[in-house]
Amino acid sequence: MPTISEWLNILEVTSQIILVFPFYENFGKRLIKSPKLYFVDAGLACHFLGIESEKMLKQSPFLGAIFEGFVASEIIKQQVNSGRSKEIYYFRDQQGLKVDFLVPTGHRELILLEAKASRTVMPQMAESLNRLAGSIGNYQVKSFLVFNPGREGLSTSALRPGIRAYSVGEFLSHLASVF
Repeated sequence: MPTISEWLNILEVTSQIILVFPFYENFGKRLIKSPKLYFVDAGLACHFLGIESEKMLKQSPFLGAIFEGFVASEIIKQQVNSGRSKEIYYFRDQQGLKVDFLVPTGHRELILLEAKASRTVMPQMAESLNRLAGSIGNYQVKSFLVFNPGREGLSTSALRPGIRAYSVGEFLSHLASVF
């Protein structure tokens, strides 16, 4: 009988799920070390959760996780399509500091990224990016917040000094240049 670990491996190898592991470099913090799991296909994830419409998705407590999974999937697709290896991590310490994704882009360079399913962005949404970037001394860091403004296409750029906000559409358009 296959174990859960073996089933997860099969799902990962067949590109049904993404396992995002923590970034282990210790920035002077005690870290959480278990992986996060995302479905590659947001539609399939919604089907499994019984979400049958856009309205149900917007009301679902899983909206944020589904949106994060979509962003993770798009980052990995861009990496693979540009000939790079799949490298995507997350950061979470025991004091509650959490950043959705850390993506190495070169020698001692990191992208820090928060994915928010929110229609609007506020500077406090970037607080974790700001705090983690401030504690990373030996990396060059770029920080981004990706949000979902809906059909209106609300656009913003500077969220905080050193942190850009992209709508999901802008993010997808600029993904190659960001990474």
